[in-house]
Amino acid sequence: MSRLTSFLGNPFSFLTARTSKEERIAAYVIREHDGGRRLDDIVEDPYVRNRVTPAELARLLERPEVIEAIGHATVAEAQGRLA
Repeated sequence: MSRLTSFLGNPFSFLTARTSKEERIAAYVIREHDGGRRLDDIVEDPYVRNRVTPAELARLLERPEVIEAIGHATVAEAQGRLA
């Protein structure tokens, strides 16, 4: 019953719901970038490529914590290459 109540409270919450998979990939991208790797190299890693679609990767690069950690210019450049 509580699931129905939470759904009725915000019927569009599924549009912004984040999966644990997205959380893990975002953490990986941030951790690898903090380790000195370039974003281009990180998104080409088999770990990333095998777990997210291009659409999911684009959505991942729009997350505020990823943009803050990596930098606006770097993320904008990567988004341009994905389009």
